Amino acid sequence: MQLPDRLRLPFSFDPAGLARDLAVAEAGGWRHHFVRQNYEGDWSVIALRASAAATHPSQMINADPRATTFRDLPVLADCAHFRAAIAAVQAPLRAVRLMRLTPGSVIKEHTDPDLGFEDGAVRIHVPIVTNRHVDFRLNGARVTMEAGSAWYLRLSDPHTVRNDGDTDRVHLVIDAVVNEWMTEMFATSQQEAA
Repeated sequence: MQLPDRLRLPFSFDPAGLARDLAVAEAGGWRHHFVRQNYEGDWSVIALRASAAATHPSQMINADPRATTFRDLPVLADCAHFRAAIAAVQAPLRAVRLMRLTPGSVIKEHTDPDLGFEDGAVRIHVPIVTNRHVDFRLNGARVTMEAGSAWYLRLSDPHTVRNDGDTDRVHLVIDAVVNEWMTEMFATSQQEAA
């Protein structure tokens, strides 16, 4: 099956509930994204699910493609809305993180190898906090994502993000392995979008 580079998924989550969970998770603090050459400003992460082998917080925020076993982190127990959004993805889960881009910050154009449906691994974005001045570009075309929506983005393609607004942009980012359920769900979403 060939998919477009972006696809809105048939899920909708309560933005207020997600924001309440965000406030709980933020109490543990943000960690700067470790690939510093890919951004200017403040791009930071809170791990919710990480490689079972990760012991240091810096390792936990990494979506290590070589990892094969994962575990939920304690913060997730206090975040019912995050757990519900994650549970909607009925596929083998890998890393799950919160990713924040503060006002005036830029994620430079880059690619994430092997993060495409065709590669067998996907990244699903659920915006929690956003603003109309966030400019997310995939293959040069803007993708506008509302709080509480869910999106598949083929991030093995070139993408960049700018936050030209005056509020943070925070997404719940779910990495998963393609399975039969996901294949069927993506096919249905693609038909409905046509």
